[in-house]
Amino acid sequence: RGYCSRRLRRLRKTLNFKMGNRHKFTGKKVTEEILSDNRYLLLILMDAERAWSYAMQLKQEANTEPRKRFHLLSRLRKAVKHAEELERLCESNRVDAKTKLEAQAYMAYLTGMLRFEHQEWKAAMEAFNKCKTIYEKLANAFTEEQAVLYNQRVEEISPNIRYCAYNIGDQSAMNELMQMRLRSGGTEGLLAEKLEALITQTRAKQAATMSEVEWRGRTVPVKIDKVRIFLLGLADNEAAIAQAENEETKERLFESLLSECRDAIQAVREELKPDQKQREHSLENDSGKVSNIQYLHSYLTYIKLSTAIKRNESMAKSLQKALLQQQRSEEDGKRSPRPQDLIRLYDIILQNLVELTQLPGLEEDKNFQKEIGLKTLVYKAYRCFFIAQSYVLVKKWSEALVLYERVLKYAREVQSGAGAHRNSLKELPDVQDLITQVNAEKYSLQAAAILDANDPHETESPSQVKDGKPLSERFETFCLDPSLVSKQVSLVHFPPGFQPIPCKPLFFDLALNHVAFPPLEDKVEQKAKSGLTGYIKGIFGFKS
Repeated sequence: RGYCSRRLRRLRKTLNFKMGNRHKFTGKKVTEEILSDNRYLLLILMDAERAWSYAMQLKQEANTEPRKRFHLLSRLRKAVKHAEELERLCESNRVDAKTKLEAQAYMAYLTGMLRFEHQEWKAAMEAFNKCKTIYEKLANAFTEEQAVLYNQRVEEISPNIRYCAYNIGDQSAMNELMQMRLRSGGTEGLLAEKLEALITQTRAKQAATMSEVEWRGRTVPVKIDKVRIFLLGLADNEAAIAQAENEETKERLFESLLSECRDAIQAVREELKPDQKQREHSLENDSGKVSNIQYLHSYLTYIKLSTAIKRNESMAKSLQKALLQQQRSEEDGKRSPRPQDLIRLYDIILQNLVELTQLPGLEEDKNFQKEIGLKTLVYKAYRCFFIAQSYVLVKKWSEALVLYERVLKYAREVQSGAGAHRNSLKELPDVQDLITQVNAEKYSLQAAAILDANDPHETESPSQVKDGKPLSERFETFCLDPSLVSKQVSLVHFPPGFQPIPCKPLFFDLALNHVAFPPLEDKVEQKAKSGLTGYIKGIFGFKS
């Protein structure tokens, strides 16, 4: 919007097409007679674009301030008005055929957007179809480089057409929209919120017939609409995740499912008020069961934790593929995956499994606890395996070998205890493949340890020698030290260390004790006599 305003000001100044002066406004219109410069058409186009961009701004603000929707519709009508004027001017003989067709498509697109907002689905679909037809013809008439832009516009318009068709009554359009959402990794622009609202509205209609849910042999009534809508869409979301074509789309769908699950759990928590909880417990304490609302909360928490485990497992699989490929692409600047990344993921999975065992209402379910225990052993085995891999990288052979043995122990426990729980373990990684991989790694590790122990001449490479000595103390030894060209170069010890030096000698005058001084008595007496006489003579002014 700001760009369009500045562009309009520059165009009017360049073309000397000003609307009066600062004291008085004088309206001017672009007519066919003054179309000597194609920039006059840009004036009308910028007016339409400014109105449309202001409408899109108001659309975002209308989410929190619904009154702005009226202003939004007003700006869209203004954009359509400018587009009609642009189409009328382009009918002149001075305009070529390509520009005429583009003006018609632009007019049809803005008209469709306005009808779309007014929920006039039939008129909107007709306008969008007209726009799509024009762009398809233009794409076929020009080169491939220019056709890319027109085909891109066709792809942007197609979801709007399918959405209008669904609202008119075409039920097959809903499936097409869901597939498009899945392929593109999410819709954008005007259709994004509409499609999400459509999915919620469809599920809400189905939720009216849903009254209860069964989980682990217990039927629980569902009275909260938000929970009904979430449970109805759970199967669709899981199917969409399974059909996702890339990891980015799968991650986005996982996050969307977790967000919806958290909202449903929050709605149940609001119903779990202390007074209601105490009243329900007082009625069901005799049977030893938790209340229905509490059991529903446990079910939703189970869905959330299970989804988080699947998401982390999916991320772990993608990291494992990157580790097995052994291709470190340094050109793209991305950090290569490490075994430590997988260890963190498996730590989170194990924490989620601990939370599953503590769900209210499932403490006495021995089959559930046994199933979670087996899953914990599987993920512990994989966690130990990647910890061993990290030790192998730093040549800690004994620690890695002990951890490999621990992996085999966990895997054998899973195989021996699977029994009746094999169906629940189908979705987990196969421990037999892990056992095969660990056995191969053990042999290679033992060979590497033997070679490492039998190499007496093994020395560190010059670039890895770090004895801490400054350069002034190792002139006789060649060493490639990268720190010499860094800002923290070590040349000398500073401040220098203390060194012993001889002390300043002390002189003692021992001969003084053996020296005999001459007598001075005669001199002292003469000084006394002359001193008194001289003093008296001095007073009276006599001189000797």
